[in-house]
Amino acid sequence: MNNLHSIAISLHILSAVIWVGGMFFAHQVLRPVAVQQFEPPQRLKLWAQVFRRFFPWVWLCVILLPLTGYWMVFRLFGGMGAVGLHIHIMQGLGWIMILLYMHLYFAPFRRLKEAVITEQWPEAGKRLNQIRQIVGINLLLGIAVIVVAAGGRFL
Repeated sequence: MNNLHSIAISLHILSAVIWVGGMFFAHQVLRPVAVQQFEPPQRLKLWAQVFRRFFPWVWLCVILLPLTGYWMVFRLFGGMGAVGLHIHIMQGLGWIMILLYMHLYFAPFRRLKEAVITEQWPEAGKRLNQIRQIVGINLLLGIAVIVVAAGGRFL
């Protein structure tokens, strides 16, 4: 059981780092540089490709985070009734993040890809702006989850 616990917590933390860290990098580092360096058509093509490479990793995280989180809650901690408020907050915010990501992926990202392929740059820009806003919200939620996860049990 000890090895499974180590694997679960490691996969859980790695998934959070990949997802939230990727959002932080994209939103706070890559986005401002892309705006300075590229005209809209090149910038929109860049983002379509960046998302195409990043989103499979996010899907993996979206699967692993609840899977490992609930495994730990029910196998190690005795169920939802036995865990502290910080775990409930973490899983509630996590589900909001997952739902926001799914909306982002199946709506604005799909439309961004289509607009880039057909070179409809104003439409692609609109979709990229939607994605930026959703990623910004998810980034703030992800940071809140990390703060709650790291310090919640000490409150």
